Amino acid sequence: MGAYSTALPGGLAVTPENAAALARQWGFDVPSHVGLTAPEMVEAAERGDLDVLYLAGGSFLDVLPDPDRVRDALGAVPLRVHQDVVLTQQMLVEPPAGGEVVLLPAATRYEQEGGGTETTTERRIAYSPPIAVGRVGEARSEWRIFAELACLVRPDLRSAFSWVDGTMLRHEISEVVPLYAGIERLRETGDSVQYGGRHLPIDRARFTVVDVEPAALAPGEFEVSTRRGKQFNSMVYDDVDPLNGARRDDVFVSHRDAMRLGLSDGDAIVLRSEAGSFRGRVRREKLPPGSLQVHWPEGNVLIPMGPEHREPRSNVPDYTAVVTLEKAT
Repeated sequence: MGAYSTALPGGLAVTPENAAALARQWGFDVPSHVGLTAPEMVEAAERGDLDVLYLAGGSFLDVLPDPDRVRDALGAVPLRVHQDVVLTQQMLVEPPAGGEVVLLPAATRYEQEGGGTETTTERRIAYSPPIAVGRVGEARSEWRIFAELACLVRPDLRSAFSWVDGTMLRHEISEVVPLYAGIERLRETGDSVQYGGRHLPIDRARFTVVDVEPAALAPGEFEVSTRRGKQFNSMVYDDVDPLNGARRDDVFVSHRDAMRLGLSDGDAIVLRSEAGSFRGRVRREKLPPGSLQVHWPEGNVLIPMGPEHREPRSNVPDYTAVVTLEKAT
């Protein structure tokens, strides 16, 4: 719903006024301060500032830079709760002595009571009907897990989380997020509504010139960037990328750099950065000299973590790094 650590439902800014408006709708206090982004959570865990880390979907260990550092941070949290539709690597990280890891299996959108929705890149809110009949093992709808947890913590607010099924929840969404009006009418396969209408009410695009300083490279250094192939977020479908035939450990190297360094396709090489190292094989491609590409998330071992390696406004990590290249022995 556009709600995350730095925004309220519908993408509203986190302000006292917006928080108060939501509090009036929901009947309980809504925090008016921003929360931690994913990289900031890792750093807070390193400092010992997190007693509980509740992770719903995704895997910090797969998507964030410097996975070894992330693993150590996760292992320092006394109580971790993982809610997901699949098993992920981060669930297997050992907690500290006396700590606990709790797994909450969640149902997919096709297994939820009343079905679910997804929003496409063309702003279309599409309905996904329930396919499975009855509960699958111990899995529960994600919204039901949150609701039951809220009722355990605050029994006095049970009426605010008493949705019977997804249909009832979608009615509340249409009231809380006016942009999503129409979601409450989605009931059948193929039902959808496009928020903002067919055309957004914008007369012209506004372009902004961004002055980006290229990385300062010393002799023997390269700038490596991570690339996405045919994969769904961090879920890799195969060892070979069907888009270009590249293997997951291929390092894309400029033809001119490969010729200068005496490298041929398939040669084993090692990339090293301040964060770690990556062993791969040369794949010559048409790239600007001085630049390399590796697959994401495998190449995350090369990406350093820290505030200085993030975009300051969004806190999104910079998934590039300066590396050296050498032939593997």
